[in-house]
Amino acid sequence: MLTSALAFAGVAALINITPGLDTLLVLRTSVSQGRSAGLASALGILAGCVVWGVATAVGLTALLTASRFAYDALRIAGAAYLVWLGASALWRSGKVAAGGSAGVERVVVEEGARGRWAAFRAGVGTNLLNPKAGVFYMSLIPQFTPHGESVFTMTLLLTAIDIVELAVWYWVVSGAASALADRLRRPAFRRRMEQVSGIAFFGFAVNLLADRGKAA
Repeated sequence: MLTSALAFAGVAALINITPGLDTLLVLRTSVSQGRSAGLASALGILAGCVVWGVATAVGLTALLTASRFAYDALRIAGAAYLVWLGASALWRSGKVAAGGSAGVERVVVEEGARGRWAAFRAGVGTNLLNPKAGVFYMSLIPQFTPHGESVFTMTLLLTAIDIVELAVWYWVVSGAASALADRLRRPAFRRRMEQVSGIAFFGFAVNLLADRGKAA
């Protein structure tokens, strides 16, 4: 069991630090709303991982990937949510461009008023509306479950390892992003960040819509 857990930890670490949607969300939120909001979005992502891990342990993710309708419904909902996030980011970039330094401060104040709860919801949404997260747990964890071990116990153990690694990674990302926030909140940098984030969210949405081969 220990050998399998260590092997999984190594593979999961490589996957977790690969730039992706969740890391982008934590990075952007930390810059625009501060580290506390960035960590709140990270907590939402981790909560989603807990749900996927438990669902995998009891076999629900297998039902998701076996059902074309369920997979496609979740995939389309996730893509729509990402389009909304992308459009929101581009809209904010326009406000920054129109208002200059005052526009930056106005956007920061408006986003700060939404609070950490909104950031947490965004983290939960991006994770739970992404069926690839469920496929990740269902396809990877069984490869590190030794023969004869309890599938339920090993799934929860490996999920816990993945969540701890993600928590550390998001802590580092949010700290680095908030440390650079003062510079990135200058109009030119902030506008560019919102534009890049918006385009990236659209790209993730397109990628999710194009992913039609995971369900049976």
